[in-house]
Amino acid sequence: MNTPLRSQLAALAHRLLDAEEAGLRLLRPLVDGETFAAAVALLLACRGRVLVSGVGKSGIVGQRIAASLRSTGTPAFFLHPTEAVHGDLGLVDAADLALFLSKSGESEELLRLLPTVERLEIPVVALTARGASTLGRAARVTLDTGPLVESGPLAEVPTVSVTVFEVLGNLLVTAVYAARGIGEQDLAWLHPGGLIGRMVTLRVKDLMRSGADLPCVRADTSLREAIVEMMGKRLGMTTVVDESGRLCGVLTDGDLRRAMHRHERIDPLCVGEVMTHHPKTIEREALVASAVARMEGNAGGPITALVVLDDGGRPEGVLHLHDCLRHRQRA
Repeated sequence: MNTPLRSQLAALAHRLLDAEEAGLRLLRPLVDGETFAAAVALLLACRGRVLVSGVGKSGIVGQRIAASLRSTGTPAFFLHPTEAVHGDLGLVDAADLALFLSKSGESEELLRLLPTVERLEIPVVALTARGASTLGRAARVTLDTGPLVESGPLAEVPTVSVTVFEVLGNLLVTAVYAARGIGEQDLAWLHPGGLIGRMVTLRVKDLMRSGADLPCVRADTSLREAIVEMMGKRLGMTTVVDESGRLCGVLTDGDLRRAMHRHERIDPLCVGEVMTHHPKTIEREALVASAVARMEGNAGGPITALVVLDDGGRPEGVLHLHDCLRHRQRA
């Protein structure tokens, strides 16, 4: 690709990014105001299902919002406005809540649903860029983003509005499941056959290396012997125990490299002279997700393994980050 064309494309991309960022900045005052809190309160108070509807790109965003609500514990379904007026309105119940998306607030197909939801006294939350529109005026709560200027050479192609509605939907979904106290265990029930369910129910004991696969040496073991143990167990580390079998440290590849840098010869050294004291540990019943977070968020920098201790402080397993990642890929 020639340089002038590449520069033109980069300039266009920067203009689009600026427009998208400007659209998202409109959400900050919106979420700080009373209407956002009122919308979340209506969603929390809903005793039926959340009926999500929209036309075109707004409808596609609405489908994703409905799916995210369902996956985090809020009953929801997407109803296409055209299908609704041809019989699917029978799905709607008086206990439901309507969440309607329309940039203009004047989508004809969507407005046809208003008489039905009004007759059933279903509260409407509107996501729109025109609060003074027909939809905005009819809604119980109107989340008015303000004017949204689409980016790109074709002004009629939805871009900024799609991004803003998508993020606003994320904000609503997150606020609702946070307010309801939905946690990892709840997600496991909601996703029993999916990746989320498998990962949040998985415990350290399910993936840890134990028994003959657990690398272990004494503190007075020579470094040569320790290296053989590490190579045989293929974890890049070994647990280190004292005379009573209690954990007193770990020896890692990093410890060996530092020892070789500091000492002319490592043959005379024993493990206790170069090991890492006070290694990071984890309980066997802990969730793998929390173990991964502990490894990645370690204050001294990311680590790749945690030692699993029994009630007596003796190592009974090692959980390695690579095993967690491999399981996630298989899932």
